Amino acid sequence: MRKTITLFDMDGTLTEARQAFDRDLFPILSKLANVSDIGIVSGSDYNYIVEQMHFLMRKSSLRYTTHIFPCNGTKHYTPPEHSDEDFKLIHEVNMQDEIGENCFKELMGLILKQQVSYTSKLPSLSGHFVDYRNSMINWCPIGRNASQQQREEFVQWDTSYDFRHYALQYLSNFKLLLENNIEVKLGGDTSFDIYPSGWDKTYCLRHLSNYESIYFVGDRCSDGGNDKELYDKLQPNNSFATLNPKNTATIIEEIISKINGNDHETN
Repeated sequence: MRKTITLFDMDGTLTEARQAFDRDLFPILSKLANVSDIGIVSGSDYNYIVEQMHFLMRKSSLRYTTHIFPCNGTKHYTPPEHSDEDFKLIHEVNMQDEIGENCFKELMGLILKQQVSYTSKLPSLSGHFVDYRNSMINWCPIGRNASQQQREEFVQWDTSYDFRHYALQYLSNFKLLLENNIEVKLGGDTSFDIYPSGWDKTYCLRHLSNYESIYFVGDRCSDGGNDKELYDKLQPNNSFATLNPKNTATIIEEIISKINGNDHETN
């Protein structure tokens, strides 16, 4: 087992939002894989990660050194050892068990009420507004079935009116969430991730005790973003905020240099 793993957020880091893996990153990721295991830690569930990272997970040799951490790492899939094997789920937790059925029902009711109250304000709607992922709830006010054009329209509208940051603050101050230690974070460009306190992306570190060094690259590292806690945890030297997949390539080069430098110092 290698002593180093490099973790990546997915949307905005390895892919554009809800788009396929940027294959321009494959050569530099392959270079990284020579000195480090790879982990993908995303707020998305496993099916979305497979959809967007299909090339890496199904078609490339990187599948044998890549760990998948859906839902902030509250689920852990280990890499296959052979070509006829798939990634293996070895850890999963349940949000309803953590907060209780009554609290979960109240929380769902609160989200649905907010969806109704915001409907007339939104620039467009599609469908599939609430996605329960067992360990978190993803709420997308315009709907997860939105087209790319609808997503872009929402991002422009949200930039003008700061809707999600207002809604984030409003939701976070509800008594139900405060009393039950439930957190709300911005998820991607259009949604919110809602989960028990401590189930942010630092959760994935519970699976990585055998690694001596852990690096992380994400794009939502500021207040309210779902990469912030993990980014802060690994500061000042092992976490990096990226602007987009192209910027991620530059950061990977820096990480490779740091790993090789550390190896040289160790030897």
